[in-house]
Amino acid sequence: MNDIFLKACRKEKVPYTPVWIMRQAGRYMKEYRDIREKYSFITLCKTPDLAAEVTLTPVKKLGVDAAILFSDILILAEAMGIEIAFNEKDGPLLKNPVRDKSSADSLSIPDPEDKVPFVMETIRILRNKLEGGIPLIGFSGAPFTLASYMVEGGTSRNFTIIKRMMYQNPSLYHTLLDKITKSISLYVSSQIKAGAQAIQLFDTWAGILAPEDYRDFALPYTKAIIENIKGTSTPIILYINGCGGLLEFMKEAGPDVISLDWRIGLDRATQRLGKDIAVQGNLDPCALFLPPEKIESRVRDILEKAKDSPGHIFNLGHGILPETPVENAILMVEAVHKFSKRPKTQDT
Repeated sequence: MNDIFLKACRKEKVPYTPVWIMRQAGRYMKEYRDIREKYSFITLCKTPDLAAEVTLTPVKKLGVDAAILFSDILILAEAMGIEIAFNEKDGPLLKNPVRDKSSADSLSIPDPEDKVPFVMETIRILRNKLEGGIPLIGFSGAPFTLASYMVEGGTSRNFTIIKRMMYQNPSLYHTLLDKITKSISLYVSSQIKAGAQAIQLFDTWAGILAPEDYRDFALPYTKAIIENIKGTSTPIILYINGCGGLLEFMKEAGPDVISLDWRIGLDRATQRLGKDIAVQGNLDPCALFLPPEKIESRVRDILEKAKDSPGHIFNLGHGILPETPVENAILMVEAVHKFSKRPKTQDT
C-alpha cells in the first residue's frame, strides 16, 4: 500500500512529499461534469456506489497519494434536523435556521449508522476498492463552521447573525455548539470504524473570527472532538481558511496536521508552530491558471519553504476551482513528486 500520506501525517520519513487536492472530485473534471448531468449533487452524496465512483475518478486521473470521501459537510446538519436545499448556483439554503432555544432544542444528536448509513457504506466500498492502493480520508465540518451555516441559513459575507448570537446570547450559542460537537464526534468516530484512515476537520469559516473569539467560541469544541478521536491513532488534520492569526490556537486544538491556506508562507508557519507538528498546503488555487513552468516554480518554492517542517503534505490552500484545467492539476501532482523525491539513503 502507498502509505506515504499517513507517514507524513505522523512525521515519519517519506521518499517524497505526498499530495492530494481539497475538493478533489469536482467540476474541473469532465468525468464529474458528465455524471452530474445524470444525477443531482445530493443524489451522488447519498448513493454509495456513485459517491465511491466520484471519489475514485480523480485518484486514477491525477495520481494523488490520498483519496477523500465524496460528501458534504451539511449532510450531518441535515441528519440533525435541518432542512437543506442544495443549490449549485447560490449555495446551500437552510430552510429552518437555528435562531432561538426551541429550534436548538429540536435538533437531534444522530446515530450516524442510522441517519447517514450511506456515508459509512461509501467508506466501506472505497476501502475495499482502494485495498493495496492509497489511504482514504474522511471528513466533517468543524463545530463553528457547521454552526455558522445552521445559524446564518447559508453562506454569509459578514456572519452577523452568528456573531450576534455569540455576543448577545452566549447561552444559546454554547447549547447549540455542545450539540453539534457531540454529533460530529459520533460522526467522525463512525467514519473511522467504517474504514477512514485519516480525518480532516474543515473549519472553513473560523478565519472570520478574531483570535480571542476563536479561543472562546470555537477552540474548545474543536479540541473536544480531536481529544475524542485521539484514542484511535487516526491522524487528524485541521483546516481553517484565513488561518494566519489563529495558528497557535489551531495547534492547541491538538491535531496531527495543520492545513494552511495560501496567505502565509510554510516557512513562517513552521517557525510559529514549531517542529513537532506536520503541515499541509498551501498553493493558491488560482496559481493553477499559471503557465506550466510557473506552476512548477510555485511548487518548488512551497517545497523549499516546507523543508524544515517535520512532516509536509502538499495541497492547495483551499478547494480546487471549477474552471481549473485538469492538465494543470496533473502537472502540479507530477511536479510535487518529481521535485520532492529524496535519495533512498534518507528513507531508511
